[in-house]
Amino acid sequence: MTVLGTSARDLARAARAIRDGLLVAIPTETVYGLGADAWNPRALARVFAAKKRPSFDPLIVHVAEPAGVDEVADAGSPLARTLMERFWPGPLTLVLPKRPRVPDLATSGLPTVAVRCPANIVARDIIRRAGVPVAAPSANPFGYLSPTRAEHVAAQLGDRVDFIVDGGRCPVGVESTVLDLSSDPPLVLRPGGLPVEFLAELVPGLEVFDRATTSPRAPGQLPSHYAPARPLQLVESGGLDGVYPGPPSADGAVALCFGRASADRIRESGRFARVVDLSPDGDLVEAAAALFDVLHELDAGPWTSLWAERLPPEGLGRAVNDRLYKASVKNP
Repeated sequence: MTVLGTSARDLARAARAIRDGLLVAIPTETVYGLGADAWNPRALARVFAAKKRPSFDPLIVHVAEPAGVDEVADAGSPLARTLMERFWPGPLTLVLPKRPRVPDLATSGLPTVAVRCPANIVARDIIRRAGVPVAAPSANPFGYLSPTRAEHVAAQLGDRVDFIVDGGRCPVGVESTVLDLSSDPPLVLRPGGLPVEFLAELVPGLEVFDRATTSPRAPGQLPSHYAPARPLQLVESGGLDGVYPGPPSADGAVALCFGRASADRIRESGRFARVVDLSPDGDLVEAAAALFDVLHELDAGPWTSLWAERLPPEGLGRAVNDRLYKASVKNP
């Protein structure tokens, strides 16, 4: 595994590696992605193997420019064009009818493909230089915490990835919002970095799929996902007042909350060894950007359990709640 910077020489090297069928972790505005040539089934198979990802979980294909979508999908509908003009480049993935050339492995055999144009200029430069669309699920073992820094990728994947392009911390910090335009009405399959409220302004009858499924049509839909190594308990907003995980010195329990008032209230209870406020100012964007960073930090510490309160179910709070819920669900 080789770590690259963002110089033109390093980006050219990363692009060449993708063309050669190698795996390159690339920064995006959401999380780091494990990039591979989307046309190359052998490279795609390496992605599934490196992540230990089940083959029934489809990948997201990334393009350098919005116009590149036409290579991989039928995006001719007026609604698709409107959404791309408004939100691309950005943290929105569209599920569209796929072109025949797209390997079935990328779509898990579905007739649709998930595609987006990232806003991160480093990611787009790499894709443009590679000259191919890039399949890039999150650069982490399947089901574990998504990486928002290059060091997260190195720690979790190690030599299973050939190159890591270090583009710094991902500013959005949660995965893209996934919107299925093959459904009638259109369906949000995964809340993410683009608030659902923004989509609702443009999509008549928009629905939100808010139940986890074992037959995913998009990444991140399985009931257990984004999990830290420590057990995580999720409670309603204000609910940590009513739980008692044990004496802090014995249990090492950590509370995750949102907003200065909540943090002060929980600290005063004396029930937790540490209290982590995702955003003292009550900023949902800040909380989303901090979430995975905080969970990675806590995973590296001595804590034995994590307890989290739900955020307000609006804006990016919906995405944070989705990740916390899936992190709290254990596979049977």
